[in-house]
Amino acid sequence: MRVVTWNVWWRFGPWADRQKAILAVLGELRPDVVGLQEVWAADDGANLAEWLAGELGLHCAWAACEAPERWQRRIGDDTVGIGTAVLSRWPVVERAALRLPAPGELDDGRLALYARLDAPGHPVPFFTAHLNSGRHASAVRLEQAAALADFVAAHRHGTGFPPVVTGDFNARPESAEVRLLTRAAPAAPGRAALLDAWEYADPSAPSATWDGANPYIPDGPVPGTRIDYVHVGPPGPDGLGRVRAVRRAGDGPVDGVWPSDHAAVVADLAGS
Repeated sequence: MRVVTWNVWWRFGPWADRQKAILAVLGELRPDVVGLQEVWAADDGANLAEWLAGELGLHCAWAACEAPERWQRRIGDDTVGIGTAVLSRWPVVERAALRLPAPGELDDGRLALYARLDAPGHPVPFFTAHLNSGRHASAVRLEQAAALADFVAAHRHGTGFPPVVTGDFNARPESAEVRLLTRAAPAAPGRAALLDAWEYADPSAPSATWDGANPYIPDGPVPGTRIDYVHVGPPGPDGLGRVRAVRRAGDGPVDGVWPSDHAAVVADLAGS
């Protein structure tokens, strides 16, 4: 099973050209499931995730941000919404969205989205999330990571396939908020430690998903860092869900256009 997570940078920059580049990257990857963050949806009914799903022949689950005003002020357009989405080769048979906690001054409607995928043999509990991006908001992200861990625990049941948790966590691997997910801080029944799939990457492979080589990164060039993740629960029977390989994608221009300010993460997992 090929999993992709990607923050697609909403309606910033040359978004119409970037939309084509995003499609080109995903078309080449041929993913089974994609977690997308910063997905735009316009008042006229156009929706990036739904368009991508149609072009790629995938199913789509979408959750709209309930507080898009801060995003809209940044581009001066209140007719465009923002949200989180899952694209899947298999039907989505169950879904739920969680508004992640944040204090009022930092609350811009960040979400976690759950989609149960009707994959052959074993349903897949899939999650994607977008944590707060404040430079000094680690405490907020820590609370959001705890809420995400509880959300995963509540929806991981009823299948031998481990939960797959993806997203832009806006935090380095060694941060407290990421370590909460990978070390299973004991706070709620059902929580289990998640494996950072990047542990299976080639040690010589570039890992930064927020990379100073990208022209959309402000104040570049700067040292890169990894803030986007595929996390997987303990493998199921016969190694179900075990990480086979992981790498970056979308980390360069397509016909002269960089698709996003983030690189995607691609992980191949053992299927049924």
